[in-house]
Amino acid sequence: MVYSRVHFNQLLEEQAISRSQIDQLKTENRLLQEKVQCLMKRLFGSSSEKLSPDQLELELEEFRELQEALDLAESKTELAEEEQKQSKRGKRKGLDARIPKDLPTETIIIDPDEVIAHPELYKKIGEERLEQLDITPTQFIKIVTIRNKYKKRDDRSVAPLIAPAPKQLIENSYATVGLVLHIILGKYCDHLPLYRQEQIFKQRFGVEISRKTMGGWMYLVAQWLSLIYEALRNEIRASGYIQADETFIKYQDPKKDYCPNGYLWAYHSPAVGVLFEWHASRAATCLDSMLIGYSGLLQTDGYAGYTSWLNKKSHAAKKASIIHAACWAHARRKFKEVPGNPTAEDVVKLIAKLYRVESKLRDNPDLDRAAYRQEHSAPVLEQIKSILETERFRQLPQSNFGKAIHYTLERWDALNLYLEHDKLEICNNLVENAIRPTAIGKKNFLFFGSPDSGQTSAVIYSLIETCRKLDINPAVYLREILTALPTMNQSEAADWTPARWKSSRENTSA
Repeated sequence: MVYSRVHFNQLLEEQAISRSQIDQLKTENRLLQEKVQCLMKRLFGSSSEKLSPDQLELELEEFRELQEALDLAESKTELAEEEQKQSKRGKRKGLDARIPKDLPTETIIIDPDEVIAHPELYKKIGEERLEQLDITPTQFIKIVTIRNKYKKRDDRSVAPLIAPAPKQLIENSYATVGLVLHIILGKYCDHLPLYRQEQIFKQRFGVEISRKTMGGWMYLVAQWLSLIYEALRNEIRASGYIQADETFIKYQDPKKDYCPNGYLWAYHSPAVGVLFEWHASRAATCLDSMLIGYSGLLQTDGYAGYTSWLNKKSHAAKKASIIHAACWAHARRKFKEVPGNPTAEDVVKLIAKLYRVESKLRDNPDLDRAAYRQEHSAPVLEQIKSILETERFRQLPQSNFGKAIHYTLERWDALNLYLEHDKLEICNNLVENAIRPTAIGKKNFLFFGSPDSGQTSAVIYSLIETCRKLDINPAVYLREILTALPTMNQSEAADWTPARWKSSRENTSA
């Protein structure tokens, strides 16, 4: 068979097209293999990277949240392994070191029957001591308050006398501060939904309190606490440093036949507290209530809503007063998702060195953070940037490594801001930790009952998580504050934020 030159050229063109298609398919296959390997690593890898199959069914927002928690745990593990590869388990602490010093103590003395019968014949030469922990189960008590009425014996024109009724946390209700506090701690600390508490009260104690009634109490308590909630907001804004993040929680909407996603926006300031805001969306406008008028540092992940808010023309003046910092934990996660690449592993190891510097600073608070970072972290950052600048032209933009390089270099200046501002943390992990208890709660109660009920939980979560951050017992704090609320003036609310409450107690004890 004889081929003409035209036919031959046509075959060459078809061959070139086929080769191009083959190369494209090879590239797509490699990218897909990267994703499969990353997924397999999460499913069957070490416990610090492992995800259960059930978690894979969660939506993207929750998956991101869980992965950040795993990254935090793994980064701590890597640092511990590099600093001390052969760790030994310390001796177990004694009971006195593991319980509060002011714990009520009941002493039981047991003497032999012979000594009890004839004590004059025996002399004590020592003792055998056994220390145990006991607990008194929850017990319902009915409190009856009687206010006697009196009249003058010799003057009937005088109105009868009766003592004024004590002010109640919830008017015209049988709920005491102790009962309301028990329900709050059950839901927001122990993650027990109201319907479970309803069952527990009925089955164990024979007391019937409907979940609807308890939900109404939570709403009223949140209204009381809103003054302190706003005072906490002012404290966080005045601190000049806010770490921000958001997490989704579903809610019931009577206008829809499904539960849409709402969001708890979290704002954390180290040593000050955490404030949650509830919004039915993730739009950038949700930041208005916290950031309009704010001046200082703002540290976030890579969600575009933050940069979108800062880049609005109407917020141009605010942008100049807000320094937007990025998070190294999120950048690190991008490189951890690159399977089997030694260069990406080198970047992860260099990032671990940055975290080791931060660990040193936490253990030695007297060190000059800015100077120490410039000496030890700045050279490591230069190494990372040199690697990324070299590799950016060698990696496919759509590969996991290419995406990680682009993500990091795009935010390079924001990632390096913590060198200039000693107040800044290297990452957003502190606010991630503050969000974690809410994630446990939403897995138990599944959704909020209405579009408005989310703010009730936001107010109570804010105070409880701030107590946790400041090492305050929320039961002690809330009991005292719930007792004081009915007689509290609006001007006094600012003195009842967890930070000020703790400071006043420390000053009193000193």
